[in-house]
Parts: sequence; structure tokens; C-alpha cells
Amino acid sequence: MGTTNRLSVNIAGIELKNPVMTASGTFGSGEEYSEFIDLNGLGAVVTKGVANVPWPGNPTPRVAEVYGGMLNAIGLQNPGVEVFCRRDLPFLKKYDTKIIVNVCGHSVEEYTEVVERLADEPVDMLEINISCPNVREGGIAFGTVPSVAEKITKACKKVAKQPIIMKLSPNVTDIGEMARAVEAGGADAVSLINTLTGMKIDVNRRKFVLANRTGGMSGPAVKPIAVRMVYEAAHAVHVPVIGMGGIASAEDALEFILAGATAVSVGTANFINPRATLDVVAGIERYLEENGIDSVQDLVGAVEE
Repeated sequence: MGTTNRLSVNIAGIELKNPVMTASGTFGSGEEYSEFIDLNGLGAVVTKGVANVPWPGNPTPRVAEVYGGMLNAIGLQNPGVEVFCRRDLPFLKKYDTKIIVNVCGHSVEEYTEVVERLADEPVDMLEINISCPNVREGGIAFGTVPSVAEKITKACKKVAKQPIIMKLSPNVTDIGEMARAVEAGGADAVSLINTLTGMKIDVNRRKFVLANRTGGMSGPAVKPIAVRMVYEAAHAVHVPVIGMGGIASAEDALEFILAGATAVSVGTANFINPRATLDVVAGIERYLEENGIDSVQDLVGAVEE
């Protein structure tokens, strides 16, 4: 079997002690959650999006609760890569968990600048958020046009020293085509889904609830869509897939793994239960024991046709 631990998984040559990580944007850079959980128990911490310069984010209000989840239009507010390297990385290095930095940008140059800056930092992998609006292409997200997604993957891969995970947008007609495009560009892994575009209107005020009008929908309601997309992506490419979208329990996580995900990310659930990630880890371990399964890797894509 080659693994010392029944929960360990391998993504692009990086060994994770278990398949559970945090979803970018829901966990900051781990510091605030470290008061509630032991970060050593996670397979990896995926940081909030990091850009080449500080981003102020969108105007408020920018979060709204909806049936089955939430909408957010934070706008990837972040202090920029220099502050991240000085402040957040030293904190994360204190823990025995892998560090995956989520990278965002408005142009190919902005992405590659961050990737280059992180090349010699103690970071295990980079997750490239291609749901950002491409300023050169009139605000269309990088992740909705296959040729553009392939181009940005190639550009990042060229300057990266760490393996590259491309985070796919679900706001496309054919997720398999997008997954194949980034694989062709050299992606070492893909992660999905990012949020679905949604909207909420206050009927009494007759106004948009979010200042941005639209926001990213996440939470339990998106899970069936996410499982289907992960299944399609896993069947379209040969690189590992990281699944996410509405995971709140071990059973949720196992659905993604059976659909073809090597690892999973827990996002919105962290806001309701700060211990969600560790609960999922414990639940997966219990499932393996109860079903006499030697390794979680035996479950990857094991849904029976």
C-alpha cells in the first residue's frame, strides 16, 4: 500500500496525513481558528486568497444568509503577499500541517508575480483561484474560458517551484472541458467547486441585499451540484482532484471521495462549527474502521457504476 497511515493521501508528490483541508476564504490563514482547533490535525491549511498588492475587497454589506447556505461578495480582500509572507507564514510553520496558498489576480502578470514571490517560501502547494475577474477581458472570470484557463496555468507553472492546483469555477457549461484545459496547461491537481453565482433581494426595501448585487453561493445547498462536477472532472483528467462544496460531515466528504476526489476541503461549515474539519477527519477514520478498509485511497472514485 505504501502509506504508513490509513488516512494519508498523496497529491502531486506531497503527502498529506489525511485528506481534509480548509477551503480558501473560510479559514483566514488559520490563526483565528487555532483558538478552537489543533491545526496539527489537518491534512493542510489552505489560506485566504493572496494577491501581489493589498486588495480592499467589495463594499459592505457583503455577506448574506440564504436557505441552505450563504452568499458572499467579500471580493478577495487581503493584505497582499508581502504581509502574508511576513505575518502569516511564520505562524503556519509552527504546525505540522501542509501549507497551500491560494493565489488571486486580475491579470496573468499579477498571478505570476505572486507565484514567483512564493517560490522560495516554505509553502507546499499553490492553489490558483481562476474565478477572479480578468480585467483585460472585460471582467470575465479566467476560469470560464478553456483557452484562457490553459494559458494562465502554463504561465503559473513556468515560474512555480511548488505543485500547482487550479481551482475551477462551477459557472461553466462543461466542467470536464475546463479540467482538461488546465491539465493541458500543466496543472498538478484541480480543486472544485468554487462558489456558484447567486443573488438575494430584500422585498421590503426592494433592494439588493449585497452591495455587489451578486455573490458566491456556498453551503449545503450546493453539495449535489459539487459532487456531480467532481465526478465529471475526475473522469476527465488524470491529475488528482480536490473536492469541495457544502461539506459539513464525514458522510459528505466520503461522497466526494467516492466520486473521485483524492482530498476534500471544508468551507462554509467552519462558520457554524469551528471544529468541522476535525469532525470530518474523525468520521472518515471511523468509517474506514467500521468497513474494514485499509486506506482512504481505496475509496477514491470507488462509487459502483
